Amino acid sequence: MAKPADPQQALLLLYPALRSLPAGQLAALCQAATLLQLPAGREVFAEGQTCTGFPLILHGTIKVVKISAGGREILLYRVPAGDSCVITSSCLLAGSPYSARGIAETPVSLLLVPIAVFEELVATNRPFRDFVFRLFAERIAELMQLVEEVAFQRLDQRLAKLLLARGDAINCTHQTLAEELGSVREIVSRLLKNFAAAGFVSLAREQILVVDRAGLRQLADAGR
Repeated sequence: MAKPADPQQALLLLYPALRSLPAGQLAALCQAATLLQLPAGREVFAEGQTCTGFPLILHGTIKVVKISAGGREILLYRVPAGDSCVITSSCLLAGSPYSARGIAETPVSLLLVPIAVFEELVATNRPFRDFVFRLFAERIAELMQLVEEVAFQRLDQRLAKLLLARGDAINCTHQTLAEELGSVREIVSRLLKNFAAAGFVSLAREQILVVDRAGLRQLADAGR
C-alpha cells in the first residue's frame, strides 16, 4: 500500500476540524503522530488492551466488533477515512481499556495521535472537541438502532435489510454476513436458501444477487 505523499494535506481534507489549528500546532501534531500502515485483516486493537493514541484514518476502513465468550462476533460499526473510533475516544477520556476489537477491513493508513496531544486538543480546540463529541452522539444513535434490531427484529428481517443496503450484487461469504448480524453461518445460509426459493435472491459462490428488491423490502419492513 502506498504511503500518503502528504499526511498533513490529507488530514486537512479529511478532518476539517483541524483546519482551525494554528500552523505550528498542526505541524507539531503531524510530527508527534505515528503513521501506521496496516494490511486488511490486521488487528488494530484488542478487547482489554490499553489505548495508546487517537487514530485519524487517512485511507481504508476499520470494523469494530464485539466477540462473545463462545466466539460469536457482531459488527458494532465501521470507521472509514475521515472518521474516528468512538470507543477509542471513550477509552482515552475515561482512562479505560478497549471494550471491543478493531480490525482493518481493508488496507488502512492512519495517523496515531499521542494521548497527550489528543488531551490538549480536546481541552483547547473547540472545533476538534465538537468533532469528538459529535461522534459520540452519532455512534450512540447507531448502537441504539443496533440494539433495537437485535432485540425486536427477526433475523430474516435483519438479513433482508442488510442485503438491501449492500446493493444488487453482494460479493461476500455467508460467514461474513453472519458475523455482521451476530449470528452463525448455518442459520444465515438456511435463510439465504429460503430467500432464493422465494425468488428474492440468486446464490452463487461467494456472491448473492438481489433479484426482487421489493420482496426483500416488504420482508424487512414487516411488523413495523
